[in-house]
Amino acid sequence: MKRVLAISGGVDSMVLLDFCVKKYPLDELLVAHFDHGTRPSAGDDYLFVEKKCQELGVKFAGKHAKLGAGVSEEKARNARYEFFYSLLGDDDVLMVAHHLDDLVESVVINFLRGTGWRGLAVMDSPKIERPFLSWTKNDILKYAFEHNVVFREDPTNSSDEYLRNRVRFAARSLDRKTKESILDLRNRQIEIKNKIEKTSGEFVLDNKVEVGKNKFVFPRELFFDLDENLAMELLKIILNEKDIACTRPQLLNFLDAILNYQPGKYFNLPGGRLARIDKKTFMV
Repeated sequence: MKRVLAISGGVDSMVLLDFCVKKYPLDELLVAHFDHGTRPSAGDDYLFVEKKCQELGVKFAGKHAKLGAGVSEEKARNARYEFFYSLLGDDDVLMVAHHLDDLVESVVINFLRGTGWRGLAVMDSPKIERPFLSWTKNDILKYAFEHNVVFREDPTNSSDEYLRNRVRFAARSLDRKTKESILDLRNRQIEIKNKIEKTSGEFVLDNKVEVGKNKFVFPRELFFDLDENLAMELLKIILNEKDIACTRPQLLNFLDAILNYQPGKYFNLPGGRLARIDKKTFMV
């Protein structure tokens, strides 16, 4: 098994690198660095990480992109993780330096954006390990000081242009006990989420009807008397099977179409996809 380390050059990731070099055989490690191409100093970060890997004897994989200074956080993240995942084999894992303060920030941001109960079940991606989720930022800094970890500071971390940076100060001012209680809630919420998805998936499987190769219809009446939140969970699973991601408002609009559209009408889904609403059934 190979461990791909997402290393930016900042203090969090450089602590991760030092931590993993001390814990795992070097031939199991591969450092991945992604230059977004959004600021002039990014090239220096690339060289810094590459040189450190040469000193440590760790394999290095880097990529230069040209996303531009005005790129959104979401687009930058998607490009970064696309590169990271491209380095993973079937049995490999991606290791990232997210810590407890990052988790708290993500929960706050999710609730500000109105993501609902799923906003608490953060940082639960498959094939990703986060060994520092019980560490605070102060724990990271203490480790860096005690182990003489050298790092570079990303100037965008202090910019108020990004929502996460604006949330950061307030989130990190919370006491450790409060942060740890949020981590406990997150862990329980992930367990609940997995149970909901398993039960909902079985329910969808039992109620879909095959009408052709890889074509299925679902009864409209299935949604008539369902609680709104449960109905949207079922729709999310149906759409995920087609690789269609919807926001909550989009799911609400789709549910309204299922409940109220006249037969023969179509509902527009993200990515140019369509759902056909028939008299008794609908098909994506």
